[in-house]
Amino acid sequence: MSAQPSLTGAIEDAALRSDRFRFEREADWKRLEAIVARMERGQLYRLSDEDVQALPVLYRTAASSLSVAREISLDAATRAYLEALVQRAWFVVYGPRSSLGTWLRGFIGGGWSASVRAMWPDVLIALAVMVAGVVAGWLLVAGDPDWYGSLVPGGLADARVPGASREVLMQSLDGTQGSSGLAAFAAYLFSNNAQVSILAFALGFAFGVPTLMLLVHNTAGLGAMLWLFNGQGLLPEFAAWLSVHGTTELLAILLAGASGLHIGRTMAFPGELGVLEAAALAGRRAAQVMTGVVLMLVIAALLEGFARQLVADPGGRLTIGLFVLALWLAYILGTGRNRYGADA
Repeated sequence: MSAQPSLTGAIEDAALRSDRFRFEREADWKRLEAIVARMERGQLYRLSDEDVQALPVLYRTAASSLSVAREISLDAATRAYLEALVQRAWFVVYGPRSSLGTWLRGFIGGGWSASVRAMWPDVLIALAVMVAGVVAGWLLVAGDPDWYGSLVPGGLADARVPGASREVLMQSLDGTQGSSGLAAFAAYLFSNNAQVSILAFALGFAFGVPTLMLLVHNTAGLGAMLWLFNGQGLLPEFAAWLSVHGTTELLAILLAGASGLHIGRTMAFPGELGVLEAAALAGRRAAQVMTGVVLMLVIAALLEGFARQLVADPGGRLTIGLFVLALWLAYILGTGRNRYGADA
C-alpha cells in the first residue's frame, strides 16, 4: 500500500523538476527559436544587432540545456523540443551560408580571379621558375643529347628522339584521325600536367621547395622537346600544335604551382599572424584557386579532344591557343574587380 504513494510522489517530483527547468530557460529558447525562424525565412535584415550578437550564445545555451535534459531524464516532450531547436540553430550558426548555385555564381563571377590576383607574387615566382626550367632543358640537351632520355620519358618520346628526320617529326604533328602517336602524346601530356598540378599544390606545405623543383623538372622536358623540333625547323609547328590545349594546361600548372608556393611562403613568412592562422588563410585562398585549376584542366581536355583534332593548320591551331590564353588572362585580370576590388 505504501509503494503507490511513493511512486506518485516520484512522478510529481519529476514533473515539478521538468517544469522548473523549462520555466527558468524557456525565455532564451523562445528567443532563439524566433531568431532561427526569421533566418530560415531569409529575413536576416529584420534582426536587430542585439539578436545577431546573441545568436551564438543562445545556441550554446540551448545545446547545454539539451545535454542537461538528457542527463536528468526530463520529460520526452522537452527533450524533443530542444533536439529540434538545437538542430535548426546549428544549421543557422555553422551550416552553409549559400546554395551551390549562389556559390558558383560568386566563384565564377570574380571570387576565383580575385584569389589569383591576391597571390600575384607567387604567380610571378612560379612563372620565372617555369621559364627557367624550359631554358635549362633546352641547354642541357643542346650540350649533350643524352640528357633527352632523362628529361623526356621513353613512352612519350616514341619516334620523337634526337636524330629523327624532319618527316618523322612532321608526321608526329599530323592532325588526322590515323595519327595514334599524336593522340597518345596528347593524352600523356594531359595526364602528366594534371598530376603535376596536384602535386605542385600538395607539396607547397614544405615551404614551397618541392613545388619549385617539380616545376623545373616538368618544364625541362618541354624545353627538351622544343629543342628537338627546332633542330628540324619545326618549332613553329610544334608550338602551334601544343598551344591548342597547352596554353590552358600550362597556365593551370602555373596557378597550381603558385598556390603551393603561396602556402609555403606564408608559412615561412607569416607576418603579423601566427603560423597556423596565416597558413589557414593562405590554404583557403589556394584551395579556391585549385578549384579553378581543375576546371581549366577539364576545358583543356575538351580542347585537346576536339579543337586540336579538327584543326590541322598550324596557323589555325596557334590562333585558337592564343585566343584561349587571351580569354583566360582577360578573365583573371579583369573579372570581379568591382565586387572584389580589395583582392584580399
